[in-house]
Parts: sequence; structure tokens; C-alpha cells
Amino acid sequence: MSFSAATTQPLRLNTTAGAAARSNDKVPSSLLMSKTPSFLGSTRKLRPGCVAAKPNAQRRSAVVSVSEAVKEKKASASTNLLITREEGLELYEDMVLGRAFEDMCAQMYYRGKMFGFVHLYNGQEAVSTGFIKLTKQEDTVVSTYRDHVHSLSKGVPAREVMSELFGKATGCCRGQGGSMHMFSKAHNLIGGFAFIGEGIPVATGAAFSSKYRREVLKQADCDHVTLAFFGDGTANNGQFFECLNMAALWKLPIVFVVENNLWAIGMSHLRATSDPEIWKKGPAFGMPGVHVDGMDVLKVREVAKEAIGRARRGEGPTLVECETYRFRGHSLADPDELRDPAEKAHYAARDPITALKKYIFEHNLASEQELKAIDKKIDEVLEDAVEFADESPLPPRSQLLENVFADPKGFGIGPDGRYRCEDPKFTQGTAKV
Repeated sequence: MSFSAATTQPLRLNTTAGAAARSNDKVPSSLLMSKTPSFLGSTRKLRPGCVAAKPNAQRRSAVVSVSEAVKEKKASASTNLLITREEGLELYEDMVLGRAFEDMCAQMYYRGKMFGFVHLYNGQEAVSTGFIKLTKQEDTVVSTYRDHVHSLSKGVPAREVMSELFGKATGCCRGQGGSMHMFSKAHNLIGGFAFIGEGIPVATGAAFSSKYRREVLKQADCDHVTLAFFGDGTANNGQFFECLNMAALWKLPIVFVVENNLWAIGMSHLRATSDPEIWKKGPAFGMPGVHVDGMDVLKVREVAKEAIGRARRGEGPTLVECETYRFRGHSLADPDELRDPAEKAHYAARDPITALKKYIFEHNLASEQELKAIDKKIDEVLEDAVEFADESPLPPRSQLLENVFADPKGFGIGPDGRYRCEDPKFTQGTAKV
């Protein structure tokens, strides 16, 4: 599979065209170029008269139909399997770990073990697993405030992530980052960013670093790739457009992964942007734009393989829009009353973990007992993580001002060499917490 310069339009999911593409029938061209296509599983239509733009003859960007790409993969594989047994078990374990971890977070939050805003990833596991499990240790991942599962997929131990959520010294950020600021230098996870859009420039800089090391410093083995994850709401922000331009201009080794879960907190994606098909913004900057079913880990994985491969080969960036859905509210403080129950039920029926299990069973990749053994293993991992986090110490007060000032002696450390916060008078006049 490759992203050619074809003019094929990505198929809208959950539509007649999408259903036809998943079968062996040829999709009528009239369905691909419908003037009022339904989009994103919604019963509403895009604005009347919205016709697909004609390709720019001078800048032919690669745009593919994901369903066609997957069919191409099936046709070329002698076994007709998209994954091996080992790959299937790895994907399943990672997705179950992500789902179970977030469910445990909800329990701990309501028991008062976590504080502040906690944003869970339930329902979106196919995106994290489909992309990150294809990366190397040296590759970089940049996440958002919904970053727990990205961290786990990148290899950060569940103990460290849970401890960070508990605000403990054994967390991956020593308890100073919390839910929205996961970080691990050892795993090349450089955030966790609480404000939408702020991670994209950082990811672009990481990709530039890889290119600079390879081309200027002549580090021939530096083929590192950066994955930048962000949501549909972020795709309306200026940093997004600026970084698409930079990445395309300099052919940076980066994949922009839009986790379009259809809602920016309580704002429907269809109401928030002039053109809800985010993938189109890629070709506008001269890079491939791809739309994929983000509830299907195998489809995500096929697109991720090509996008990451392009970046690693020095062929530049790719914009991938993954249509997914979160099964919980925006955060654990969100009562989730704005979304239509029918819409939630529709996507719940397309649970990505259930879909992967079905594929594994249908192709005899593993038995039910083997998957249950993985489930049991994950339960034990999470019980251990919670116990470890609960018993871990809180950060010392002296850690409060570390990593805050470039020259801590100017404020954080007194003339006697001790941290000012250790002075009993440090909090005089302030409320006791």
C-alpha cells in the first residue's frame, strides 16, 4: 500500500459509500462525489452545493481511500491476513491495557485518589495502538491532555503513569505533571500538553531535530519519526496550520494524527468548522491527507505503516484524520449530557476492542482462553500499579520550585543555599492547604 497521487476521495464512514467499499463491490463514482455527503456518522448533511475540490494540477498530493488501501493489502497478501498471531496478541493486549487503565482511573478519581481534571481515552484505543505500536524506541510521541494511553502504548510502565496521576514522587514526572502532563525522556514521550494546539509546534521541532541530525550533523542512522496527536477542535487553531506549512516546506519526518472524536468538549465538530473533513487540509499544504476509520485498529495500522514509512524514508509529513469516539464525557467532571444517546449507542456498538477480538477469532489467531489470560494479566498489572502508587511517597516540599527557574538561586534558593520554601516563614500570610 502506498499513498499515490491519485485523486480518489476518502470515503465517508458509516454511509452507503463506506459500506460498499468494505464489500467486494465497486463503489459507484456518483457516491464518491455526492454533492451533500453525510459525514462522521451524523444524520445531518454538509452545506448544500459543497462539491469536492478539483485537484491542483501543479501540486498533486497523495490522497487515498482507506478502505481501498486495506483491500489492496488483502489482495497482495498470500494469507489474506492483515496481522500475524503475534501482532494480533500485541494489539489486543495494548488496547485492553489502555481501556482497563482508564476504567481504573475513573474508580480512583471518584475515591479521591486523583485531583484536577482527568480526561479518559475509552473508545479511542485503536488510534493509539494502531500508530504507536509501529514506532521505534527512538521515535517521538507528542500527546494532548488525554495522554495516559499514549504513554502506555509508548512503553511507559503502568506503575509510573498511575503514580503520576496520584501525584506521587514515583510518577514519570515525579508527581509534578499530573494527568495532563505525562512525560518520559526514556521513552521519547515529550508531553502531555494541557492547552490544545501547543503540542503541535513542539512535535514539529522534534521532527526538525531528526532531520537536522541526519542531514546537517550527518548522523546517517537517525531516521526517527515524530507522531503528533491532537483532536478535531485543535484543527481550527493557528498553530496547526503554521506547522503543516513548516512540515511540508521542509519535508519533516512527522505524522499529524487527528483524533476526531466529533466533539470539542461540548461543541459538535460539525458546528465548529467550515469544512469538517479535516484530511483535506493536508493536500492544501502539499502533503497527503487521509481519512481512516479510527474505530478499526487494523485500518488505522495500515495507514500508519505507510505514513510512518514515508516519514522514515524522508518523503515528508502526512495528515491522518482518524474518525473515532470517546465513550465517556470530556473529562470525569463532565456529566456528558450534550451528546445524543443514539449517537453514543451507535459508536458503542462499534467498540474497537470487540472488533479486534472478532477478527482474531474469525481468523483463528488465538483462542478465547488466550485472550482471557491476557485480560487476567492486565488486571494484575493494574492492581499492582494502584498499590504501588498508593504506597509511594508524596514529593518533598523542596521539589516545589525545581524545574521552574533556569537560575533557581535567583528566587528558589536563599543565600544560605537552602530552598526558600523550607523556611518556616515561606508561607506566612497565605492560607493553609
